[in-house]
Amino acid sequence: MCSKILIVDDSNIVLSLHEYILAGAGYQCATAENGYIALELLLREQFHMVITDVNMPKMDGYELTRRIRSTDGYRDMPVIMISTEEEALDRVKGMEAGANVYLVKPTQPAALVTKVKMLLA
Repeated sequence: MCSKILIVDDSNIVLSLHEYILAGAGYQCATAENGYIALELLLREQFHMVITDVNMPKMDGYELTRRIRSTDGYRDMPVIMISTEEEALDRVKGMEAGANVYLVKPTQPAALVTKVKMLLA
């Protein structure tokens, strides 16, 4: 069975790029443009991983990750945060929210696929 990944970002370009990269690596992808839509999808469908931006309207990636960690069935699901925020404090906030990996944009396609494979192994 193919792993299903939910990609969350308010930029359609980033959503399309990450979906293209991950679909090319053999993953099934769904997208959401903010944390609220992502949570709705998580409650309706089963996913194996979430890749989320940090800075989004309505619900940022930190809050989305905290909510994922408090949702039955998703507490241990891998979460990758990808952001333009690259300070050490930003990384710490991401990890404290529950992210497994924090990457800085622009993310290299090979690095993204490697992290996904590592977390889903």
